[in-house]
Amino acid sequence: MASVDEQALSGSTNGRPIKIVATATAGTLLHTATAGSGAAADHDRVYLYLHNNSAAAVDCTVEFGGVSADDLTLVTIAAKAGPVLVVPGAPLQNSLEVRCFAASANVVMATGYIHRVDK
Repeated sequence: MASVDEQALSGSTNGRPIKIVATATAGTLLHTATAGSGAAADHDRVYLYLHNNSAAAVDCTVEFGGVSADDLTLVTIAAKAGPVLVVPGAPLQNSLEVRCFAASANVVMATGYIHRVDK
């Protein structure tokens, strides 16, 4: 029977927000998934929120497991807005990474958690 353990994003210190410093790929590291791979292996369900402390809207790109067009989530976070849910529990495994970059450095913060599903 599978068990679920809720954890902070691995890129976070004590669950605190992660400042998005990167303005291009490779983005700021937010989380590295569990090492297993395949249908019978453990996986992480990622919940990611972004908030913008700037007086202007900011375009952000989430790199979910890679940097090809299929791996990217593009979102604009309104001025002084958030937290905005941008990854709603998507599964990830095989030590793949979740990264983010923004059009403006140091104004967008990422928070979130994972549900580690142990099979």
